[in-house]
Parts: sequence; C-alpha cells; structure tokens
Amino acid sequence: MGARVGRMFRNFNLENRVHRELAKEKPRMAPRHPANLPPTAANPEGERPGAPLAGYTTADAVNQKNDPLLAALRSVYVESTDPVAAAAEDSKSVTTGKETGRRPLKFSFPGDMFGVVELTDVPKGKLTIVEAMKALGGHQHQPQTWTPEKIAQEYCLDLKDTKAVLEFFVPFKVEIIPPKSGTGKQIKAS
Repeated sequence: MGARVGRMFRNFNLENRVHRELAKEKPRMAPRHPANLPPTAANPEGERPGAPLAGYTTADAVNQKNDPLLAALRSVYVESTDPVAAAAEDSKSVTTGKETGRRPLKFSFPGDMFGVVELTDVPKGKLTIVEAMKALGGHQHQPQTWTPEKIAQEYCLDLKDTKAVLEFFVPFKVEIIPPKSGTGKQIKAS
C-alpha cells in the first residue's frame, strides 16, 4: 500500500511539472575569455581586447584543423596493457609454483559420500574440510598433544595461519546434560 501512495505523489501533476520545466529558459554557455580565443585573419595575434567577436563562432573553432597539434598527435605512440590480464598472469605463475608441492591426504570421507569426487592429494598449505575438522577436533579434545606446531607440521601449513585458525574456528561441542532428578515427570508412550 505504501508503494501506491508514493507512486501517487510522485506522479501527481506530472505533465504540468514537465511543461513548466521545459518552458524555463535554458542557461547560456559562458562567454570565452578573449585571451583564449584562437587567432583569425583579422587579428593574427588572437587578442581581442573588448572587441566583439566579428565572424567568429565556437563551431568554427571546434571544426578548425590545427596542423601543429595534429602533427604532435600523430607522433605519439601509446602502448598499453590490461592491468587485470597482467595480474592474472602473475597470479597464475604464483599458483603454479605453489601447487608443485603436493601432499597426500591424511583423512577422507568414507566411500563416495555426498557425491564428492575422491581426492588423492592436495597442495601444500591447504586443507580439505575433513582434515580441518580432524585437526580442530584434535586440538579441542587434546590441546597438549595437538599443538599448533604439530598441526602445522602434520599438514604442511604456516604456523601463523594455523594459530589463527585454531583461535578463531572452533568446532561444535555437544554436551548432554542429565536430568536433575530421576523422579521427574516423563511422558510415556501410549
């Protein structure tokens, strides 16, 4: 409903507002300063101090051929490359350099779970989801055994990244709380 009211106010008296806007006098272009005007046959220096522009219009200046400027423009040669393509080539060389060192998987899904293609190895410095969950769970349950240094060495990771992952990513911890008393009411199957 709010859109209808808004549209009603927006379109109210639209034709009259358009005609009023079109009827307004358009702003004129500011006059050029006499020092910036190009020279003409009557005044070769190009200076017109206070004199009216006799036979000179802006369209003439735009369409006039300027030979020295054209010659200078022809002598310029610009060679450009796409910065995105150059960055992509650099990143490709970096990724191919990193992927040369691969390591075999430590853990994987049992069978063909979730229709995921079974991986046999991963690049050094990367983890699969299963390996990440195993490492995080191992550190959560046995922090003295699974230290950040051991996890970094085991999975070929940076120590700084491993410490950050262990600090900021924590797997779910399920706690089962027993009932307070055995005499509580229970719903029986009927």
